[in-house]
Amino acid sequence: MTIERGLRAVAGVVVLTSVALAVFHTHYWLILTGFVGLNLLQSAFTNWCPMVCLLARLGLKPCVAERPCLDHSTSEER
Repeated sequence: MTIERGLRAVAGVVVLTSVALAVFHTHYWLILTGFVGLNLLQSAFTNWCPMVCLLARLGLKPCVAERPCLDHSTSEER
Protein backbone atom coordinates (compact mmCIF):
# COMPACT_ATOMS: atom_id res chain seq x y z
CA MET A 1 0.00 0.00 0.00
CA THR A 2 1.27 3.47 -0.83
CA ILE A 3 1.14 6.57 1.37
CA GLU A 4 -1.53 8.13 -0.86
CA ARG A 5 -3.82 5.10 -0.62
CA GLY A 6 -3.17 4.80 3.10
CA LEU A 7 -4.11 8.44 3.59
CA ARG A 8 -7.38 7.95 1.73
CA ALA A 9 -8.13 4.80 3.73
CA VAL A 10 -7.46 6.49 7.08
CA ALA A 11 -9.54 9.54 6.14
CA GLY A 12 -12.41 7.34 4.97
CA VAL A 13 -12.38 5.20 8.10
CA VAL A 14 -12.27 8.25 10.40
CA VAL A 15 -15.12 9.99 8.54
CA LEU A 16 -17.34 6.91 8.45
CA THR A 17 -16.64 6.11 12.10
CA SER A 18 -17.34 9.66 13.25
CA VAL A 19 -20.61 9.78 11.26
CA ALA A 20 -21.71 6.47 12.77
CA LEU A 21 -20.84 7.73 16.25
CA ALA A 22 -22.77 10.94 15.54
CA VAL A 23 -25.85 8.91 14.57
CA PHE A 24 -25.71 6.42 17.44
CA HIS A 25 -24.06 8.41 20.23
CA THR A 26 -23.90 12.21 20.02
CA HIS A 27 -23.81 14.75 17.22
CA TYR A 28 -20.59 16.24 18.62
CA TRP A 29 -18.67 13.53 16.76
CA LEU A 30 -19.33 15.52 13.58
CA ILE A 31 -16.62 17.92 14.78
CA LEU A 32 -14.12 15.15 13.97
CA THR A 33 -15.63 14.79 10.50
CA GLY A 34 -15.22 18.53 9.96
CA PHE A 35 -11.62 18.39 11.19
CA VAL A 36 -10.76 15.65 8.71
CA GLY A 37 -12.38 17.63 5.89
CA LEU A 38 -10.54 20.82 6.81
CA ASN A 39 -7.24 18.94 7.06
CA LEU A 40 -7.74 17.42 3.60
CA LEU A 41 -8.60 20.87 2.21
CA GLN A 42 -5.54 22.56 3.70
CA SER A 43 -3.30 19.74 2.48
CA ALA A 44 -4.57 20.33 -1.05
CA PHE A 45 -3.17 23.87 -0.88
CA THR A 46 -0.05 23.33 1.24
CA ASN A 47 0.90 19.79 0.13
CA TRP A 48 1.53 18.92 3.79
CA CYS A 49 -0.46 16.55 5.97
CA PRO A 50 0.57 15.16 9.37
CA MET A 51 -0.86 11.74 8.51
CA VAL A 52 1.46 11.50 5.48
CA CYS A 53 4.45 11.90 7.81
CA LEU A 54 3.09 9.22 10.14
CA LEU A 55 2.38 6.79 7.29
CA ALA A 56 5.90 7.33 5.93
CA ARG A 57 7.36 6.57 9.37
CA LEU A 58 5.29 3.38 9.42
CA GLY A 59 7.06 2.27 6.24
CA LEU A 60 4.57 3.03 3.49
CA LYS A 61 6.18 4.10 0.23
CA PRO A 62 5.15 7.10 -1.88
CA CYS A 63 3.29 6.50 -5.12
CA VAL A 64 5.51 6.58 -8.18
CA ALA A 65 3.66 6.76 -11.49
CA GLU A 66 5.26 5.14 -14.51
CA ARG A 67 4.00 8.03 -16.60
CA PRO A 68 1.95 11.09 -15.78
CA CYS A 69 -1.81 10.64 -15.50
CA LEU A 70 -2.47 13.64 -17.72
CA ASP A 71 -0.21 13.54 -20.73
CA HIS A 72 -0.78 16.75 -22.68
CA SER A 73 1.91 16.16 -25.28
CA THR A 74 0.89 15.41 -28.84
CA SER A 75 1.86 12.26 -30.66
CA GLU A 76 4.35 14.28 -32.75
CA GLU A 77 6.29 15.28 -29.60
CA ARG A 78 6.76 11.67 -28.50
